[in-house]
Amino acid sequence: MIVERPGNARGNVRAGWLESRHTFSFGHYHDPQWMGFGPLRVINEDRVAPGAGFPPHGHANMEILSYVLAGALAHQDNAGGGGVLRPGELQWMGAGHGVEHSEFNASQDQPVHFLQVWIQPDRVNAPPAYAQRAFDPAARRGRWATLASPDGSDGSLAIRQQAWLRGTLLGAGESVEWVPDPARRYWLHVAQGAVELDGRVLAAGDALGFFGESDPRTLAARGDGVADVLLFDLPA
Repeated sequence: MIVERPGNARGNVRAGWLESRHTFSFGHYHDPQWMGFGPLRVINEDRVAPGAGFPPHGHANMEILSYVLAGALAHQDNAGGGGVLRPGELQWMGAGHGVEHSEFNASQDQPVHFLQVWIQPDRVNAPPAYAQRAFDPAARRGRWATLASPDGSDGSLAIRQQAWLRGTLLGAGESVEWVPDPARRYWLHVAQGAVELDGRVLAAGDALGFFGESDPRTLAARGDGVADVLLFDLPA
């Protein structure tokens, strides 16, 4: 089965300094048909004005991944984690038994555009933890690269779930394939650019969910720009 989630059908929240699109129910946006996809609970696409951001707030028992598309995002938490995240980098915060953190645009004159992803962990009340890693764009060009995994394999960030996050960058004439395992589920999210998947055209913000599927899939760039695509490989 394939589930379609057009980007323009997502929840939309505006707060002056913030514009956010919610793939799944979050905050003031609630849709009982879109409460998550397996352990994948949140994909928020946020645009934050210069100098603005989210003041300290708490989380518990959630794996939180941040992925910057443009600009710079500053993170600070009360468990000792902190840093500035830029395009090409992935940040992981395991909230564990409880952590308080803040996220602000690191620039006073440029907006920041990023994705924040929440994945439910496979264990609860672990110690909070934080990590950040830069990924060479060349390692993702025209191929899948592992960005997060249960064991940190292939230089990825280790997360507390039997889930893998893979990413690819596709320019004109480039394509990648994957063969789904029907015992797992997959969420394909187009972060930037446009692609075609077996005849389906997907633009930035569009997503497809797969479960019970086993047919090989081909994902190809569409248009002249470079598409940035994320693939979540999730337990059923």
